[in-house]
This record gives sequence, structure tokens and C-alpha cells, in this order.
Amino acid sequence: MQKLLGFSDYLSLERKYSSHTLTAYTNDVLEFKNFLNEDSDNSILKSVEYYQIRSWVAELSRNGLTHTTINRKISSLKAFYKFLLKSKQISSSPLQQFKSLKTSKPVSTTFSVSEIKTAIESFQVVDFKTARQKLIISLLYATGMRRAELIGLKENDVSFSDKTLKVLGKRNKERIIPLVEWVCEELKTYLNLKHHIGLRNPYLIVTEKDAQVYPSLIYNTVHNTLKLFSNKSKISPHVLRHSFATHLLNKGTNLNAIKELLGHTSLSSTEIYTKNSMEQLKKSYLNYHPREND
Repeated sequence: MQKLLGFSDYLSLERKYSSHTLTAYTNDVLEFKNFLNEDSDNSILKSVEYYQIRSWVAELSRNGLTHTTINRKISSLKAFYKFLLKSKQISSSPLQQFKSLKTSKPVSTTFSVSEIKTAIESFQVVDFKTARQKLIISLLYATGMRRAELIGLKENDVSFSDKTLKVLGKRNKERIIPLVEWVCEELKTYLNLKHHIGLRNPYLIVTEKDAQVYPSLIYNTVHNTLKLFSNKSKISPHVLRHSFATHLLNKGTNLNAIKELLGHTSLSSTEIYTKNSMEQLKKSYLNYHPREND
């Protein structure tokens, strides 16, 4: 049987989506197909009408799914019908009228500047392992990159002459991030120790066995270090990314500049940090305004 009318191949070969994203998209489309008629073949998806999509949305809502989850499933359908249009399997998309369900964007958890500063300064670099631990936290915070982007960095992505870092983001989109002097010094220390003990893997962050670093090592490094200096309920590499963006915004950095540094494709993804900044401003106002303590 055709793999969803060629959709899977389109996602992996043309859009170059990760296997995780491919699985999520195809599962959502299959779920919708089963809602239409569990015994039907894939061709039923070509004749879908708008009211059927609305019925599915109502069914998902009755089953207790959040608007955020429903919107994600609809995004999968939109990608599917965009593919059918592009491959001329249909002449119009049944999703043309659909408007995303309203959701409230959560305020992201962030570390304070002092928490991160104390955590980084706590390291006494005496060997390769401690240099790596310190560099992991420093790079994540100083650049705002994603965990997967850090894992994918290679030594030749670092330019000490320009003080920049080349990062390969989602959908193989490259961006250049400036490096502050203290991070450059940490990079030099780490690389000197790496090469001194005979590690030659071209990837920047590696294990003691000279293998490319793995996701859980990055997570554990961040979590085990920051939990010593923060009482936040969530401690992860992504919280360092949120902290990077929020702290830049609080210092007056332009939102478009933060968008480019984070590698976001649209400004709407970056605007959540304006809410972070406002929440912190409100908290400071309520804590320190003289009338609040009367």
C-alpha cells in the first residue's frame, strides 16, 4: 500500500524532516483517516471536506485534548494537504477555511542571571571533563542554541579570529552567532585539554572515549549543575535557551535580533519572551513599589 500517497517520502527526502517529526506527522494523518473510516484506504483522504475536519476537531476536544495539541495535529494535516496540492493529487485544500484554535502562551521558566553566573563560576577546571561541563553550560547560555545544535557543532564551526560560531539549526538552516570573550577563552581551554589527551574527533563536544556527545550527557550536565544553585522545578538545557533570550530582552536587545540568534523562522515564536519580560517587570513592581508595602 502507498505510504500515505507519498507523504512520508516527501517529508523525509524533500523537506528533510527528522524521523521524530515524520512519525508525528504521519501518525496524525493516519489518526484522521481512521476517524473518517477505519476500513477505508488512503484515497479517502483526497475527498475530504471542511465539515469533516471540524467534526474531527470537535471529537478531539470532547476527548480532552488541549487546543495546543489539536492545533499541532491540524498542522500535520495542513502539511499533508499542502503536499497533495503540490503533487497535483487534489485541486484545493479542505483546510483553507480553518483557523487555529486560540491558545494561551505559557510564560517560560528562566534562571536568574545570578544563578547562572554562580553555576558557571563554581567550576574549577582541572581536567578535560570539568572543562567540558563548564563549556556545555556556558555555550548553551551564551548562545541560546538548542541541545541538538550543540551536539552537532564541529571544531571548525568555531572562528576565534571573528569570535563567531556557525550553528546548523532546524531544516539545515545555518546561522552565525557572535561569541563573547570569556566564552572564547573557555573554548580554547577546553580544546587544549581535548587535544592534549589525544582526542581528535572533529565534533566539538565529545566523550572521554572520543565519541560524539549524546543528548542525556548534555541534559545531565545542565540539570546536575544548576540544581545546586536554583530551586526551579524545571532545570534543562532548554531553560538556558529561554534564559538567554529573556535576559537579552531585559537588557534592551531588539526582538528581531533575538529571533535571528535563536534561529526562529517567525517573530511569533520569539514574542513569548516579551511576556516573560513583562511578568518579571510586574513582579519587581509589586515587590519594590513603595505603596505596595503600606
